[in-house]
Amino acid sequence: MADRRRRTRRWAYGPFVGGPDPLAPPFDIRSAMDEIGREVMEGSSPRQALQELMRRGLDDRRGLDDLTRRVWERRRDLQRDNRIDGTLREVRELLARALEAERDSLGHEDSDDARFREMQLDALPTDTGGAVRELGSYDWRSADAREAYQEIRDLLGRELLDQRFQGMKQAMENAGPSDVEAIREMLDDLNDLLEQHARGEDTTDRFAEFMRRHGDHFPENPQNTEELVDALAARSAAAQRMMNSMSAEQRAELAELAQQAFGDPRLAESLSRLDAQLQGLRPGEDWSGEGDFRGDNPMGMGEATRALEELGRLDALAEQLSQSYPGARMEDVDLDTLTEMLGPEAAADARTLAELERELQRQDLFRRAPDGTLLLSPKALRTLGQSVLRDVADRIAGRQGQRETRRAGAAGEATGATRPWAFGDTESWSVPRTLLNAQLRRAGGDDRRLDVADVEIVETEQRTRAAVTLLVDTSWSMVAEGRWVPMKRTALALHQLISTRFRGDDLSLITFGRHAQTVELGELIGLEGTYMQGTNLHHALLLARERLARQPDATPVVLVVTDGEPTAHLERDGEAYFDYPPSPHTLRATVDGLDRLIGMDARFTFFVLGDDPGLAAFTDRLARRAGGRVVHPDLDGLGAEVVADYLRRRRG
Repeated sequence: MADRRRRTRRWAYGPFVGGPDPLAPPFDIRSAMDEIGREVMEGSSPRQALQELMRRGLDDRRGLDDLTRRVWERRRDLQRDNRIDGTLREVRELLARALEAERDSLGHEDSDDARFREMQLDALPTDTGGAVRELGSYDWRSADAREAYQEIRDLLGRELLDQRFQGMKQAMENAGPSDVEAIREMLDDLNDLLEQHARGEDTTDRFAEFMRRHGDHFPENPQNTEELVDALAARSAAAQRMMNSMSAEQRAELAELAQQAFGDPRLAESLSRLDAQLQGLRPGEDWSGEGDFRGDNPMGMGEATRALEELGRLDALAEQLSQSYPGARMEDVDLDTLTEMLGPEAAADARTLAELERELQRQDLFRRAPDGTLLLSPKALRTLGQSVLRDVADRIAGRQGQRETRRAGAAGEATGATRPWAFGDTESWSVPRTLLNAQLRRAGGDDRRLDVADVEIVETEQRTRAAVTLLVDTSWSMVAEGRWVPMKRTALALHQLISTRFRGDDLSLITFGRHAQTVELGELIGLEGTYMQGTNLHHALLLARERLARQPDATPVVLVVTDGEPTAHLERDGEAYFDYPPSPHTLRATVDGLDRLIGMDARFTFFVLGDDPGLAAFTDRLARRAGGRVVHPDLDGLGAEVVADYLRRRRG
């Protein structure tokens, strides 16, 4: 029984908490295209829209702006919390301890030599570097003082090496004369190797020999001289930036102290020679930059150099994340550095953005125009259209008090749906549904093979071919009043509906501002608003008539979206005449254009945006004259109204 209880386990399931769901797809292409499409319809180029998507991020993934902000915060904290004069402070403390111990020892001696030594100590230079230099030949009486002074020399040597070579400070703890000599030999060999490399000579064999003898000092494990130079130059440049970040007095003091490193001025000379060679080999490194360290935590020379090196890496990372340079790609972002600086979650977000960018390009959602600009491809427009049409369909379905009105007829086309047969129906039977209903009924105990109640018929719609012209106002007021994007979404939804479900129909898109023109969907979606006065509905109606006249076998449908009275018309010479308030001549020309379409038996609907009473009165007169209708939608409902009206028109 106890074994059975031990084997019984209870499992609970629930939503994942603690960050992005690891089992969720990394991104949603459709959602990404919605974001890009919205930016493009607001006037951005596809390239700008893609960059904006990368900046903001997608769903619960952080974007480049957030990652860049965290990079700059880390950079700020690094400088705000630390200071770079830690080595100088430690040297001063050791020097004070040495002098105090020596004076204390001399104070217990009653001799002229002791008094002379006290005078020597009193005459030391006031600056730390000069005092340490003068004490180089001093014969210390106090063992504690001698030990403190030797600590100064060892500290300076370790810090100087730690600036250039990773881990050298720890390796040189308790270093003896033989260790210092080995380091000096390594520096001489290194300088000779770099000199030969700078002359353009082949250094393959010499590099191999150098690494065999001194490779323990290079945990980066460079594979050739170039990689060795890269590693050393980055640290050397950071060391120079650390010096640049100090005051002139501090730089002079450190330069003086460097001569006392391990008590051997040759070490500082070898390092100076190395720095000069590296600067010549890698002039592109940042040798002139500096930091602004103002915190309370003192850092030694090696630690401060690493801090400057980190600042440089943060700056490079911020530039990569900015994506503001020519040819920038998300693949440029150094994910290893990003992981080190901000953690694995930040790297995962950047990796997701890079994958999204690659996937958008792989799916051919962009194309190049002849002038080289980036445009949305037909596939992208279809993807965007599907999303917009889905939103419009949801809005239509959510209307209260309305029901779908489909008229069935023998000449109709199947909709894909079925319904129970009713008296008077002449449509074809749906054999699968009918037999299924009979089987279900018989399973319930009814032995009849077939009953009239089992019969379902194929639902159809009356379909006549329609030629649709959508006339959209592109005057400046449409931009200024926030109607630009809803207008484009309306055209996109209608185009998607006709191109996928009613392929026999024809859709023409006509824009009208000061002039009118027939445009393709991609042109309309990418159209930027321009400040130009004029609402030339007359010209748009003339173009609509030309388009409809080419398709005499189709039912002509004219849909007009506008937010202002006609203030321009086309003269006989093709020039646009503008006048505000609308001139009688413009109004007569517009009515004349309408009458020509009425003669073609066109069906009109006017979608009036805004609350201009003059526009409302004028469109009412036009609608009565044409036997059409006027709709006053809100901006969010514009697409649903236009699509619903189109469906209503083509269903009779």
